[in-house]
Amino acid sequence: MNKQYPSLALITKINLFLVFIIFTHGYSQDIEPKRWTSMPLGINVVGVGYGHVFGDIEFDPLLQAQNATVVVNQIALQYVRPFRIGKKQARIDVLIPYTFAKWEGLLNGVPEEVTRNGFADPRLRFSINFIGPNAMTPKELQEYLKENPVYTTVGASLAITFPFGQYYGDKLLNIGGNSFVFRPQVGMVHNWNSWSYELTGSVYIYTNNNDFYIDKTRKQDPLFAMQTHLTKHFKHRIWTALSFGYGLGGHSIVNRLPKNDERGNFLAGLSAGMPIFKKQAIKIAYGTTLTLKDVGANTNGFVFGWSTVF
Repeated sequence: MNKQYPSLALITKINLFLVFIIFTHGYSQDIEPKRWTSMPLGINVVGVGYGHVFGDIEFDPLLQAQNATVVVNQIALQYVRPFRIGKKQARIDVLIPYTFAKWEGLLNGVPEEVTRNGFADPRLRFSINFIGPNAMTPKELQEYLKENPVYTTVGASLAITFPFGQYYGDKLLNIGGNSFVFRPQVGMVHNWNSWSYELTGSVYIYTNNNDFYIDKTRKQDPLFAMQTHLTKHFKHRIWTALSFGYGLGGHSIVNRLPKNDERGNFLAGLSAGMPIFKKQAIKIAYGTTLTLKDVGANTNGFVFGWSTVF
């Protein structure tokens, strides 16, 4: 019997904001629409994404880096697998990114350029939905969505970013963060007819980087983040989403000396997705970040993703 795929427009979830912000000394934040989308049992989703991000960086003044810019290109592979815990729907996500990055600017008044190419830190995420559709087969989920045009889903997740990316202890600019990042997350999405509203809260918890820039130890306070999305669904499973996010915190301490680097970033994005074949879909997105503190980044970026269900 052939499977039915009611969620053909599942996005790859390759995040253009994650592409860039991981380079600013362990700080990471993203915005991701359709995070709590219900998925039927018995399917696998594989996605490939390409992101291009560019912008300005505001470093700690003590580093004497001025007019700093960054250009990042990233290719990422993601795998998603839904499964059942009791009657509840759960899933696991694996993200493996490869990054090409270039920084330019003035260091002590002298033009400098730094390039890094390599794997960034991979991420593993476990999610479970407590409220909303139970774990269902493709046919059961399709019938549920048809009979329930208005419903709410509430879920929680834990993402772990592993310090496996390229990292040099004698370099200040790196692709990898050299520390674990634990990210508990709670969110909800309310669906009514062709619209959905989503709200998610996260806390990023960082382990120490004990090899930070020539044998220093870097500690980082938690970062608190919120994101919200408004999504419109059209005929033929085409959708668009308007997204906003904000993160505050992430203050760091290097060798017991506090740094003036608390983060306060505003994020916004516009994305769209559509199926292109029976079991394939594409996503395009534009995003921007704006720092509201003295240290941070102002960036713009684009992403293209392709995913397939099997």
